[in-house]
Amino acid sequence: MREKNLPDEHLPVLIVAHGQPSDPVPAGQDLARLAVAVEGACHGQGRARAVGSATLAEEGALAAALEGLGPRGVVFPMFMAGGWFTRIALTSKLQALGAAGWTVLEPFGCDGQLHALASDIVAQAFAGQDLARGEVLIAAHGSFKSSAPSDVAIALARRIKADLGLARVDVAFIDQTPRLAEVSGFGAQALCLPFFAAKGGHVTEDLPRALGTAGFGGQVLPPIGLHPAVPEVIAKAVARAQPVCAETCRHSAASSR
Repeated sequence: MREKNLPDEHLPVLIVAHGQPSDPVPAGQDLARLAVAVEGACHGQGRARAVGSATLAEEGALAAALEGLGPRGVVFPMFMAGGWFTRIALTSKLQALGAAGWTVLEPFGCDGQLHALASDIVAQAFAGQDLARGEVLIAAHGSFKSSAPSDVAIALARRIKADLGLARVDVAFIDQTPRLAEVSGFGAQALCLPFFAAKGGHVTEDLPRALGTAGFGGQVLPPIGLHPAVPEVIAKAVARAQPVCAETCRHSAASSR
């Protein structure tokens, strides 16, 4: 058990992700490697923190990780949007495990620095080309139950378009309309940026299948969660300690403008 009286800037961090229920071990191992990289990034920023990880698909993983980190800390949800799960369900799980002293932070996908990184990724991929003719498809999960995932993805698309002055930045989804399988009109020089935290079944199976159905012939980039700069992005987010939205996702207003 860790020291109870650590100052806030040195509190432990627990990165939590859904994981892969059909095959939980590899996803858990990937998340553990990310936690090691984030711990190194925190140290590099002058804040010594213990960083652990747990996927919800691995039975007992959350309880075991909390036991190793102590009674107080911050949970970083490796999710692409906020909503009922990160605001209510995760907090309830923590309380049930006696971890009421842990604060749930804003999810990975909502972070402004991640959105800035997305613009950089697209700009680098279009290096040497006319950005004013560039076309980008943001591929996201979406949800028929909540608008939060689409709100965040739409806010990201608007950020990229405004940053780079591209001709077209569209968003399409696996689990809601507009669907990825129905996109059209993208040229051979177009880019698809998968707005996913990891390389799970949605990225390796659903996304290629949908893009194939749509006849998308452009370049498909790696999921944004695998970019080498992500540990630094997470370490900075942890240092800011922005809590998860209490009610409505802060990106919902941006999506309605």
